[in-house]
Amino acid sequence: MTVPGRRSSTFSRLLRHGFTDPSGAERLLDVPELSTLRGDSVLLDALGATADPDLALRGLVRLVEAQPETERQTFTTTLLAAKPFRDRLLGVLGASEALADHLARHPRDWESLVTYEATDLHPGVAEFERGLAEATDTDSLRVAYRRCLMAIAARDVCGTIDVAETAAELADLATATLRAALAIARTAAPADAALCRLAVIAMGKCGGHELNYVSDVDVIFVGEPAHEVGDREGGEAKAMQAATRLASHLMRICSETTVEGTIWPVDANLRPEGRNGPLVRTLSSHLAYYQRWAKTWEFQALLKARAVAGDPELGADYIDAVSPLVWQAAERENFVPDVQKMRRRVVDNIPAAQVDRELKLGPGGLRDVEFAVQLLQLVHGRNDAGLHSGTTLDALAALAAGGYVGRADAAQLDEAYRFLRAMEHRIQLYRLRRTHLVPEDEADLRRLGRSLGLRTDPVAELNKEWKRHAAVVRRLHEKIFYRPLLDAVAQLAPGEIRLSPKAAGQRLEALGYEDPAAALRHLEALASGVSRKAAIQRTLLPVLLGWFADSADPDAGLLGFRKVSDALGKTPWYLRLLRDEGAAAENLARVLSAGRLAPDLLLRAPEAVALLGDPEGLKPRGRDHLEQEVLAAVGRASDAEQAVAAARGVRRRELFRTAAADLIGSYGTEDSPREPDPGALVDRVGEAVTDLNAATIAGALRAAVRAEWGDELPTRFAVIGMGRFGGHELGYGSDADVLFVHEPRQGVDEQEAARAANKVVAEMRRLLQLPTADPPLLIDADLRPEGKSGPLVRTLKSYAAYYHRWSLVWESQALLRAEPIAGDRELGDRFIELVDPLRYPAEGLGEDAVREIRRLKARMESERLPRGADPTLHAKLGRGGLSDVEWTVQLLQMQHGWVESGLRTTRTREALGAAHAAGLVPTEEAQTLDEAWVLATRVRNAVMLVRGRPGDTFPSDPRELAAVGRYLGYESGHVGEMVDDYRRITRRARAVVEELFYGA
Repeated sequence: MTVPGRRSSTFSRLLRHGFTDPSGAERLLDVPELSTLRGDSVLLDALGATADPDLALRGLVRLVEAQPETERQTFTTTLLAAKPFRDRLLGVLGASEALADHLARHPRDWESLVTYEATDLHPGVAEFERGLAEATDTDSLRVAYRRCLMAIAARDVCGTIDVAETAAELADLATATLRAALAIARTAAPADAALCRLAVIAMGKCGGHELNYVSDVDVIFVGEPAHEVGDREGGEAKAMQAATRLASHLMRICSETTVEGTIWPVDANLRPEGRNGPLVRTLSSHLAYYQRWAKTWEFQALLKARAVAGDPELGADYIDAVSPLVWQAAERENFVPDVQKMRRRVVDNIPAAQVDRELKLGPGGLRDVEFAVQLLQLVHGRNDAGLHSGTTLDALAALAAGGYVGRADAAQLDEAYRFLRAMEHRIQLYRLRRTHLVPEDEADLRRLGRSLGLRTDPVAELNKEWKRHAAVVRRLHEKIFYRPLLDAVAQLAPGEIRLSPKAAGQRLEALGYEDPAAALRHLEALASGVSRKAAIQRTLLPVLLGWFADSADPDAGLLGFRKVSDALGKTPWYLRLLRDEGAAAENLARVLSAGRLAPDLLLRAPEAVALLGDPEGLKPRGRDHLEQEVLAAVGRASDAEQAVAAARGVRRRELFRTAAADLIGSYGTEDSPREPDPGALVDRVGEAVTDLNAATIAGALRAAVRAEWGDELPTRFAVIGMGRFGGHELGYGSDADVLFVHEPRQGVDEQEAARAANKVVAEMRRLLQLPTADPPLLIDADLRPEGKSGPLVRTLKSYAAYYHRWSLVWESQALLRAEPIAGDRELGDRFIELVDPLRYPAEGLGEDAVREIRRLKARMESERLPRGADPTLHAKLGRGGLSDVEWTVQLLQMQHGWVESGLRTTRTREALGAAHAAGLVPTEEAQTLDEAWVLATRVRNAVMLVRGRPGDTFPSDPRELAAVGRYLGYESGHVGEMVDDYRRITRRARAVVEELFYGA
């Protein structure tokens, strides 16, 4: 009888040791066979260390009760005396109800756990074969298999072996079991055994040495006639029938359920034609199928093929024959997209109610790791035999060592895969059932968490760790599995991946490199050696060479890449970015081979290459954001020159961002198709360059003021954007057209204010034009009253007086683009209020003013076009060019802006759209003018991008002209078509200008 005080004490101890049912545990401890152990702290400590102390105790009681009376004392003595045995036995009992059932049926099998000493960590196939040697029929094989399985589980749950070693031992046990089953089948049918040679090829996780506790064992059977049978008439057919009977018997031995349960299903559906094909084929039949009919997924499956049982020579012949086919699979058309589609199909077919609990197939599950690793293996393994492993973690380590996967990414995937596999193992071990679903029951989750070493709050900790690892897997799977570089590498012919110098020279010449010898020197400098950097370059370069060749100047692209790599090659993120991050490598190739401007900007600060790998990196940043960054940098600088150097550094980076986005949008990439609307590209460039120039001027103004006056200038000061600057239509080579306006602060002498304003302007212009690595920003104030002869800075009153008394019609026209861009916002707004009546005159323009504008335009056409320039190809002043369209639109603005509010804008395309909406320009004519203006603007941008200096007409150099053509969307060899199209479009635009502007 239990004493109440003692009961209370035991109850508390049981709770402290992790029992969830202390009352039930007490009753079990009252069993006579265990009553003597009730107070033994050694036993309670050991039970408390298990995944489920209640389950372990119940299993222990069953095992004790199943012992013959003569053996119970021996068992209990061993249990208390031998700690390794105690930990192994109770660990198994606390993790697996199924193995507890086995021990209750076969109570002497506990002795097998005593024989495994701590030094005997890694039994191989031979030892498992010895453990199965006495099995002569189906049931005895099952009992022997469970006994060996229990030994693996004991080492697993005690932490003697890790999850990868557990999976490898399970695969070795499966190998031994298949051999034993085949031996039993041969013994049962000696005549069949004499007729044929049969090899068993393990596939899937068994073939990859990474089997689960409960999993289908995937196999393929290969048969041949026995040597003395093959020459007989009908010998092959009889031999294959015999081999099929043996294979079928083997499958039944392993798969059928008896009183001892089942071992695991043997699944032969990965064979050619699946379940519809013959169970056993000859080697030649296998090869004929794979060479002619096999689908992509079948080669992916063969990556893990391993001969495990039967005729060893035939098995080796099979592996030798199919291996080359596996490593040629990536050359199949649409190989990478096919594998990606297959993975998406698997996820799509998971029942919605299970997708969040699916540990294997769901997003962030084991398959995400396996598919990513296998895809990388198949693509890169064609030329790197070090990747030819069927074991996921070994292959992952090889991919990291070879530079195909980042080391940090590989380490995270390795950790996550081990955790998820350990979860899967412990879920299956409980009842030895094939499942990949995380349980929902609290008790199951608690046992699972504790089995993984999570003891403080097992359920919460388990869910947290599981979700963390799943998120890591999903992120890295998306990054690696859908990497654009993979598909590009897969599309290379085998000889293009690793080129000899001679072959490389021939390929470079064929790709259009003008100086293959120089290109070879660049390749040698980039990819020679055994460093990780060189290994990654060897992966990148074959693909990059093709992307460079898909441009007008492959040689310049390769040279630029070498320069960037020389500058950044020692930084850990650079090559990793190109290999891993989206379309970074292709984006860089497009940028480097499209002209001089973007590479020049990049080489001044190569770290800007990081923008090409960020999905958001090519999106322009708004003016407020830029101005905030520039002003913050100016505030941190110690003097004005450092301040403006920082501002110009921001401008250079943003110019590169804008140019890169423009080039990629114009060329298109695998990941990002060509922008279908050229006008959208023009608008983005104009807005982006305007914003960054405005922010730079704001920074220069702040720096100039701080250097002389601290926080406040004696006069209020504003910068007014004019021309393309005010119209948000700046190109890469545009100057900044501006006006400067100031207003003395209260109590400040006007002359002092004027001196301060002029000094600020002079300092701003000096700082923005200092010779540095960054491109200068030229400020042009020639649109001010009286032009170059007038004062550089005026007060608002002076502007008012001048415009009231002296203003000419061309000055009113120029003010159509006026917009405040920096300095005192309120003063800038007052300037706009001042000039609005001039640019949008009440009642519109009189006839004299219209004639004057037309006269000025005609004079400009005759006098300002450069000598020798082709008027049909000059983008700014030529026929149907920018000037034609802009003067036409501006005339409409001055005539009708006083009544049509939509015309009161500084932007040309916006004003043209408003004129069309107001019925002032018919639809077809508006489209014609817009098309010509966009095309002419793009030509100017293209010339600057290609040549690195401004230009208003097409280049004469053939390679530069071809590069302009590629930017405009014309393929190589079509520059003549481009020029003809330009002439045709601008000729139509000129006809509209003649009608609308000149009234012809």
